[in-house]
Amino acid sequence: MKNLLLVILIILPASVLGDCTCEPEDDDRNKTLALKYKLAAIASILVASAIGVCLPVAGKRVPALSPERGFFFIVKAFAAGVILSTGFIHVLPDAFESLMSPCLSEHPWGDFPFAGFIAMLSAMGTLMVDTYATSYYQRRAGGKTAAMGGADEEEAVVPFHTHATHGHAHGSLSLELDSGETELLRHRVISQVLELGIIVHSVIIGIALGASESPKTIRPLLAALTFHQFFEGIGLGGCITQARFNARAVTIMALFFSITTPTGIAVGIGISNFYSETSPTALIVEGVFNAASAGILIYMALVDLLAADFMSPKLQSNGKLQLGANVSLLIGAGCMSLLAKWA
Repeated sequence: MKNLLLVILIILPASVLGDCTCEPEDDDRNKTLALKYKLAAIASILVASAIGVCLPVAGKRVPALSPERGFFFIVKAFAAGVILSTGFIHVLPDAFESLMSPCLSEHPWGDFPFAGFIAMLSAMGTLMVDTYATSYYQRRAGGKTAAMGGADEEEAVVPFHTHATHGHAHGSLSLELDSGETELLRHRVISQVLELGIIVHSVIIGIALGASESPKTIRPLLAALTFHQFFEGIGLGGCITQARFNARAVTIMALFFSITTPTGIAVGIGISNFYSETSPTALIVEGVFNAASAGILIYMALVDLLAADFMSPKLQSNGKLQLGANVSLLIGAGCMSLLAKWA
């Protein structure tokens, strides 16, 4: 019995540690075939990203997809579910895996959940940026309102009642315009911060795919990342549509999103000869950026996309629209979560 226990104590740790190797696996490497898959991934992801981000932008010409229509709330709920699932199911687990890898030293990486801590700091940082940017635009709008109010008071001194009445109406109109301007600027802040979060993790997954030389690894990632970028593009495109940027700004934002992952793949191909995904430096950089990206995406999805729309009077007063938005949210999150099986 003692001999049996001794054998178990020796063999079991060895078998466990055998799975946690930090050496690259050479068995399934094929550089030529892997390069073909990488080039196919660049093309397919570029096209899928462009189509995804441009669909909501082009859809604003369709009356049914106007931001004022109820159907837009359903589309946006689907997109928010995709972004929320990206943060929770795809990016944050990757951050934990990188920063808790056995290839890193036990101290300090094994002593503290750095991935969750960085994601929390990132979410709080996004909240601060969101708050300060919104308050700045509100103060600026308030200053304009005060200036127009002073002009209205001067009009009220004129001894004609009609002018005073006109001045009062003009002041009310200015308040409405300033409120609309503040809301528009807030949508612009949301779309820009959201794109930042998406771009960070898109570069990382692109580099990881490009640096891999295993066709067995790249093949399922090709299809999964194509759908991944398409769904994310729909989410970002919806926010860009509400922000009402000019044509030049929309083109730049759509272009940046579309080329980010293909650029990451190209960079990964360039560094594949000396890049090691199990090196401590690579693991720490990937883990930190993935955790920060996850914090941004989770905050933006829950606060700026879901809470803002689901608590709006239009959705609260329409039971059918509320049900449709909830179902759409679950479908979006479910579809993106399903892709985690392959990517």
